[in-house]
Amino acid sequence: MSEYFNTSDLDKFNNGDLADLHKEHWDNFINYYGNVMAEGKLSVRTKALIALAVAHAEKCPYCIDAYTTKCLDLGLSKEEMMEAVHVVSAMQAGITLVTSVQMKNIIDDLEF
Repeated sequence: MSEYFNTSDLDKFNNGDLADLHKEHWDNFINYYGNVMAEGKLSVRTKALIALAVAHAEKCPYCIDAYTTKCLDLGLSKEEMMEAVHVVSAMQAGITLVTSVQMKNIIDDLEF
């Protein structure tokens, strides 16, 4: 295997090949996933943008592939998609910075 990410693996996932390993858990996941991603208080478009942003945050090439395609299929623009990526990037930067409060607390406690 020369590469980790192989686009054709998405077909294996979408076809339910992982059900071979534990069908009951797979079926439970597919049911849960389908219910969560369906139209609800949030639109399917909004959920797809959230999923695309999370895919980038988690650095999952399979999810980036799947949700880029899903967003395009739903008529989202490349600008909307990139804005979602920037939102998650800003969140990650803020999360990194806010945790530095702990560092500052230790520094403040140890300063004489």
